[in-house]
Amino acid sequence: MSERAASSIPQPYLGPITCVTVTSEDPAGLAALYSEWLDYREVPAGAGPLPEALADGWGAPAQAGAETRLLAPARGSGFWFRFVAGQTGNYRALTTWGWNAAELIVQDVDALAAHLADSPFRIIGPPEDLSFTDAIRAMQIEGPAGEVVYLTQFKRRLEEFDTPEPECAVDRCFIVILGGADLSALKRYYETRFGVPNAPVMPVKITVLSNALGLPAEQPHDLSALPLAGQSFIEADQYPPETVARPTPEGALPPAMAIVSFRVPDLSPYRAAALGPVYTSDLPPYAGARALTLRGPAGELIELIEAVC
Repeated sequence: MSERAASSIPQPYLGPITCVTVTSEDPAGLAALYSEWLDYREVPAGAGPLPEALADGWGAPAQAGAETRLLAPARGSGFWFRFVAGQTGNYRALTTWGWNAAELIVQDVDALAAHLADSPFRIIGPPEDLSFTDAIRAMQIEGPAGEVVYLTQFKRRLEEFDTPEPECAVDRCFIVILGGADLSALKRYYETRFGVPNAPVMPVKITVLSNALGLPAEQPHDLSALPLAGQSFIEADQYPPETVARPTPEGALPPAMAIVSFRVPDLSPYRAAALGPVYTSDLPPYAGARALTLRGPAGELIELIEAVC
């Protein structure tokens, strides 16, 4: 789509975040852990083989028939985790470009830290206030598939961030973290393709990223919080030179955090760039709505689900 066409799109055009798809060698086991430790509830109808239409639409035909699991927060807030069987190989979290973490809004991050201390989730960042404000307190965990989850509590409302209120201990994903070699290119893509407003670039300490790459913990990294519709954001991070493109088997999904799904009002502007045919399903997050998948500038898979009026 041309920049001229994009300029006519209502802003913001993209959002909310409705689903995060994770590639796991044991989807059933991962679903059980999210149920036990994060109080997510499995959607029984979402268990089964991945339909061929979805795999083809994702540009990942090798995933057809793969075991899947679908989970939602305890209060069912219109967000889902989807776990799909696939190869994770020697994937190392926070060292490659693409979708790198899902950030969930929570009620009490310190209570969660105590709860998760003896869990199969590895705490890679203990609770602390963010470097730029004491109103936000967060921790970070890594799951068995190499997926990274941020757990974030807002101690008070901030006017500059339109964020949801958690309705249960661990609620929906409201931010996804996208890492790439060129932050300017990431911002430009989402601004021109989806009418996402320009957001400032801030140097921020991202301790878990520095730790994963063996860099000084205090080293700042440039990031930009791109505001979306539906109280959602994409945190676009400038990843250091030590990072690389994510190795992905031919015709398969990337390991760990593979796809992020967003609502859009209309699929029409994106059909020419889709990785495969338009598809749908009666299950969440589609509920009969049409969808397609794009590949972004960092290799990230972007699933667009047409909003049903």
